Amino acid sequence: MNFRNFFLTLFGKKTAQKEDTMKKFLIIGLGNIGDKYTNTRHNIGFKIIDALAKEYKTTFETEKLGDIAKFRHKGRTFVLLKPSTYMNLSGKAVKYWMQKEKISIENILVITDDINIDFGTIRIKAKGSDGGHNGLKDIQEKLNTNKYPRFRFGVGANYSKGRQVDFVLSDWNKEEESMLIERIPVAINAIISFGTAGLNNTMNAFNGK
Repeated sequence: MNFRNFFLTLFGKKTAQKEDTMKKFLIIGLGNIGDKYTNTRHNIGFKIIDALAKEYKTTFETEKLGDIAKFRHKGRTFVLLKPSTYMNLSGKAVKYWMQKEKISIENILVITDDINIDFGTIRIKAKGSDGGHNGLKDIQEKLNTNKYPRFRFGVGANYSKGRQVDFVLSDWNKEEESMLIERIPVAINAIISFGTAGLNNTMNAFNGK
């Protein structure tokens, strides 16, 4: 192989690798590990990402700092992460898997609960404050920026003064569980749209829905 062909081959490989990286997405569902947290409002990130894995027929494997599953769809690779660090230390797992999978910050999506949004409502943003959410706060600290895509799922605010923590760490009531059957598929569609149609199109299509 002459030098010209060598450099063309090398450049081609690097270009292909860059294109592959741009088509890889890290979807992070926030929650707390342990059976007592499984059905709580604070674990909606886990719940959505579990449903996503089931929909695309993939399973989670326990690895460093979290459970990981992967699937491909329309030429994109989706890496699903459920941190095992507990909510308040989520950033450590997010940063580790971003680096390990070589995924850029604009290609991550953090799924979390939000008491400031009506139950079942979706709000996707490119950046923002942590809003008092400890999981988002730790991610912001570990990544040293608040400019990363996040997916807030409204859990409502049906609690009395001073009972916020009890509310988010309590199980869904029967009415909410019934409504989640309809809302979680919408959330799954929004995540797939993020990877295939892009952030702006996804915000336009799903925010407030």
